[in-house]
Amino acid sequence: MDRLGLIDEISGEISDPRVLAAIAEVPRQLFVPESLRALAWENEPLPIGEGQTISQPLIVARMCELLGLKGDETVLDVGTGSGYHAAVLSRLAARVISIERFEDLSAAAGRSLEAAGIENVTLLQGDGSLGWPPEAPYEAINVAAAAEHGAPPALIDQLAEGGRMVIPVDGRDQHLMLVSKRDGNVIVDEDERVRFVPLIEDG
Repeated sequence: MDRLGLIDEISGEISDPRVLAAIAEVPRQLFVPESLRALAWENEPLPIGEGQTISQPLIVARMCELLGLKGDETVLDVGTGSGYHAAVLSRLAARVISIERFEDLSAAAGRSLEAAGIENVTLLQGDGSLGWPPEAPYEAINVAAAAEHGAPPALIDQLAEGGRMVIPVDGRDQHLMLVSKRDGNVIVDEDERVRFVPLIEDG
């Protein structure tokens, strides 16, 4: 499949034109291992090392759509992985701060982002479940790993009033959860089933 084929495939499920444009603009082949570049535009996850994957484009698009970004936000991205999700977010928000536990993956993501000409993503290495308090609060938080016990409290604390967080969580089955803050209240909504690697929490 090529870039246009992918957009055609996912456009039946994604209605936000900004998200579809971002998926089309980001050169996904730069974020997959060289040996897998022939599969870069397939709508499927691919291994990237350290037991991690680059997510299925449809799921990346769906998570971005749920965040409802307008273009002026600072987004916290937990689980950099290949850097692809951060790259898509960079086309939808003003700034992305992305945290990755594995140093080698973060370094590789930095090279891929540079090759793609993306300059509004800041990469950090550490425990993403703790967020990044120095830049909080965040208008949006994207988590690309599944939390066993729901959204980590540190991430909820760092979500701005009126902000939205999308995170995969485990329960009876793994699914996306949308967390929002309105009038001082935390609102939780469930979305579709997904399959992500686990979010490792040191605490």
